[in-house]
Amino acid sequence: MPTQAPRAIVVGGSMGGLFAALSLLRAGWDVHVYERVSVELSGRGAGIVTHPELVSALALVGLHPGEDLGVFMDERRTLDRSGNLIGRYHCPQTATSWNRLFQMLRDAFPAGRYHLGKELVGCEIRRDSALARFSDGSTVEAELIVGADGIRSTVRQQFLPDVKSVYAGYVAWRGLVDEGALTPAAHRDLFPYFAFCLPPGEQMLGYPVAGPNDDLRPGHRRYNFVWYRPADEETELKRLLTDESGHTHTGSIPPPLISRNSVEEMRSHSDEVLAPQFRDLVRVTEQPFLQPIYDLGSPRMAFSRVALVGDAAFVARPHVGGGVAKAFGDAKALTAALEAEQDVSSALERFEAERVAMGRRIVDQARRLGSYMRTRFDTAEERALAERHQTPAAVMSETALLNFLRD
Repeated sequence: MPTQAPRAIVVGGSMGGLFAALSLLRAGWDVHVYERVSVELSGRGAGIVTHPELVSALALVGLHPGEDLGVFMDERRTLDRSGNLIGRYHCPQTATSWNRLFQMLRDAFPAGRYHLGKELVGCEIRRDSALARFSDGSTVEAELIVGADGIRSTVRQQFLPDVKSVYAGYVAWRGLVDEGALTPAAHRDLFPYFAFCLPPGEQMLGYPVAGPNDDLRPGHRRYNFVWYRPADEETELKRLLTDESGHTHTGSIPPPLISRNSVEEMRSHSDEVLAPQFRDLVRVTEQPFLQPIYDLGSPRMAFSRVALVGDAAFVARPHVGGGVAKAFGDAKALTAALEAEQDVSSALERFEAERVAMGRRIVDQARRLGSYMRTRFDTAEERALAERHQTPAAVMSETALLNFLRD
């Protein structure tokens, strides 16, 4: 008689969860994904810079996007406050969008195994299985539960209640601008490139991505920007997270609720510190969105029959540009460990030993890259590190690259 496939529950239906589910499915597991929200997920078109590790991971689950993955860039450039070119760096890379990657994974996973509107309330580890309990009263039992439920992970909060995200002291203003809305100067000097501008204590960067519905035709694409600015947690961040009604949101704020005063202040500040090409970009952004920057690191990623992957375990500042690649790497390592070990608990211990160390390396690198986005320094060493990571040469050669993992 054929052996029944072992069962796995993946909590969280975003990219990390979907990749873990696809990887386990291809390894012979009976996998179902449970997503908290009741509507299809969307990343609001946010840009993602790809890496060889990400492309090779996609191939492992049978996905080969090729040239239609995104927009290819050959060079990085840095502009000064006056808009003059002060740095160039050859760096072939493809930029894609959150929506593009997510839809690839979503389409590859069997629709009947993806369940919306299933909010986890807790897990129970038993002798030979684990039980997931959902807010609608239902339960699901399996040999393995994978917590891929992001920075506010319910799975992590149950097993590591003392692990909290830590505000990094700055925020990112983000936006997407239609290619056709760019001024001629901005299109010429920004659009073909991964471009930077480095005001003191701040960083603006941008790169081209596909347009609506993954449109890669010239003239129909978009330009994605990320502008890092310091914001004191008790004063400035609180103000930025307070909407027009006076309600202060926790952790993040939906873009339509960002106050008009905050947006206008951001636009006004761009006139003071950014290159004119980037100022033009900010000026024509219809709906900017705000991302407070956090660090999060977990001392463990395995709990008998429960594993954490992706942002549920480690959240690195976006400077590394490796959040998706990290989540995919976690899933690959988890599947490989399960294939190498007969016992689930032993496999998870093996997985944890490899990926906790990797998560720490990525978070530490992201902290170094973001070290100058602060208002004061406690030591001369901190100041020297910050000064190094604000030079055009360092920024262009290290931002959104995983070369440090290959050393």
